[in-house]
Amino acid sequence: MAVHSHPISAALGLEITGMTSNDLVTRAGADAAQAALDRHGVVVYREVNINDEGLLELSRMLGTLVVQPTGEHRYPEIQTITLDPAKTNALLASYRQGNFHWHIDGATDETPQKGTLLTARAVDPAGGDTEFSSTYAAYEALPEEQKAQICGLQVVHTFAHAQSLANPDATEEQRAQWNRVPARIHPLVWTHRDGRKSMLLGATADEVVGWPPARSREMLDRLLDWSTQPQFSIRHQWRVGDLVMWDNTGMLHRALPFEPTSVRLMHRTTLAGEEPVAAA
Repeated sequence: MAVHSHPISAALGLEITGMTSNDLVTRAGADAAQAALDRHGVVVYREVNINDEGLLELSRMLGTLVVQPTGEHRYPEIQTITLDPAKTNALLASYRQGNFHWHIDGATDETPQKGTLLTARAVDPAGGDTEFSSTYAAYEALPEEQKAQICGLQVVHTFAHAQSLANPDATEEQRAQWNRVPARIHPLVWTHRDGRKSMLLGATADEVVGWPPARSREMLDRLLDWSTQPQFSIRHQWRVGDLVMWDNTGMLHRALPFEPTSVRLMHRTTLAGEEPVAAA
């Protein structure tokens, strides 16, 4: 089968069809994947059917892998993503409800994660699509006066804020567990080594440093609404065997809701952060 590729939108996304995992899991395949990721932010390999060993090999060619703390998979670098209580513990399933809100991974880390590779082992016919949004494109499209307004602002990111969106009726014990994850302050505008700028937004963005709570919340919500408009976003409807990789430093993402009893099952690897967050 011939390999074909086409942009998904002007702002982000490249879809590739007809490629086999044998073609992808090579040095040349990894280099092409990285080049596509640098240009498009999100790369979709339709039904490439990569196995766990291939997923690990490809991921290692793209960066340093994060060892997952959950211990759900026989390979410690692979995380199993499911809400099924038969396949994960109740605490993890509860935490993963937070994935239904726009976020970047590792926002409470000193250096946010570089990227993610996610492949579908089982899909939900009624839900569980994944949406992506480019904060590179969203920042670039901001009016100049708004760019000036947010330049130099710092934002407190907390795990607790993200979880409170997903679990508004949490118990005091749950909230105490969330608050054990240290908060992190990042610049709102991230100036990257290549000169591009993105915005650190999403569910973990709790407050703007030094601003009153109401003004802070209005600003962060308005920027998130701006950044997730249709012209900056794409939606991926999963098929079994799909592999999607994305630049976590500039792409927001979220899963669309699905039931806890869903068969949806994903395997994920995470690339460790390489670029510290630098202010504008």
